[in-house]
Amino acid sequence: MAFSESVKDEAFKRSGGRCECNRQHTGINDAPHHGGRCSKTFTRHGNWHAHHKVSLKAGGSDTLSNCEVLCIKCHELTKSYGG
Repeated sequence: MAFSESVKDEAFKRSGGRCECNRQHTGINDAPHHGGRCSKTFTRHGNWHAHHKVSLKAGGSDTLSNCEVLCIKCHELTKSYGG
């Protein structure tokens, strides 16, 4: 399954239009940040992805509490991207 539009809308509102990633991207030179919250901003229909904090494979759900708004680069750097 995938996040509903209402979950994505609520996640975007919560994010304030800013990437919610705060992962360490050590050893990756082109990472948008290396700790702290990513500074990438976007519009509601801009370049961002709704990411499952816990993948569906690992038992995660399509709920707001399991959804985070990430810029595309931060999403690509997650261990579960594309899986």
